[in-house]
Amino acid sequence: MNYQFYLIPFLAAFLITVLMTPLVRRFALNRNIVDDPHIYPERKIQSKSVPLLGGIAIFLSFSIVLLFYTFFTDRILGGYMLLKHIMGIILAGTLLMVGGYLDDKYDLKPQKQIIWPLIASLVIVASGIGIPYITNPFGGTLYLDTVKIELFNIGGIPYYFTLWADLLVFIWLLLMVYTTKFLDGLDGLVPGVGAIGSFVIFVLSLTKTVAQPETALVSIILGGALLGFIFFSFHPARIFLGEGGSTFIGFMLGVLAIISGAKIATALLIMGIPILDAIWVVLRRVLKEKKSPFWGDKKHLHFRLLDIGLSHRQAVLFLYLVTLLFGVTSLFLKTKGKLAALIVLLIIMLTLAISLVLVYRYKKNKGSLT
Repeated sequence: MNYQFYLIPFLAAFLITVLMTPLVRRFALNRNIVDDPHIYPERKIQSKSVPLLGGIAIFLSFSIVLLFYTFFTDRILGGYMLLKHIMGIILAGTLLMVGGYLDDKYDLKPQKQIIWPLIASLVIVASGIGIPYITNPFGGTLYLDTVKIELFNIGGIPYYFTLWADLLVFIWLLLMVYTTKFLDGLDGLVPGVGAIGSFVIFVLSLTKTVAQPETALVSIILGGALLGFIFFSFHPARIFLGEGGSTFIGFMLGVLAIISGAKIATALLIMGIPILDAIWVVLRRVLKEKKSPFWGDKKHLHFRLLDIGLSHRQAVLFLYLVTLLFGVTSLFLKTKGKLAALIVLLIIMLTLAISLVLVYRYKKNKGSLT
């Protein structure tokens, strides 16, 4: 594996993000597009206003480098990566940025926020990025492309709606989008987790079983862009991702997991705890608290870590470590092993959640008695 072959695109994305982020920050400040802690204080932990729109810098950096390697080199197109895939990714990302800007500027209601991820996911489906099969951990393969409906024909090339494959992609991308959206509560957390996920998929794409150098290249470009942003977003953050950035990172991890051979189990291990936390939070809000699942609060796992006494940076680094451990583990496991690791991850998540709640209640009761 010649990892040096990927150093230049990684550094290019990294440096463009580093140069672009201050410009985006100034743009956000000039237009007063900031996260004000006095608005919805029940969701905020920062003490002062912080500019939003950081995701734009990441997306522009990623897009510039990706398009350069697409049109001026032979390292992207061919194999598993087609031009329509690249155009689908760029268009979908642009839609997320537009929706993110509108939300950061005008604080859209949840039913308007979700429009953009929905359309972006449909764009990916239309671009032909799909999940044709799922490997059964107990043997065999479940094919999802058996039911096809021809939608239209352009130049003799038919375009199909593949029922189960496309439906799974649509649901999967929305799950990933809302996982990173809900996770975006601590400075630098989402871009760091996204960078780790990108690097894991990068290494996975270069293994003999996957062997997709073009997917590896897209992954390392994303990783470089995200790593460049961490310099500005690690606590205390000088700029936040904003809606566009928090949704784009999960979206891209979801897309890369599909392109790299439908490695859904790998992505689940990388994002396992955030996904389980998001599911738990939604169920709690809907079933127990009888309120909208989109109404933010401070009961996420990352906030619980702060409640028990971890510092902001300690909580973020802890979640980085968990992501890295399960991400690296996924590189050495076959399908059955990944299933076992997912079960272990679920047990760890439940144990951690229960422990954090008990410690928090103990400290709260102890404080009330003194």
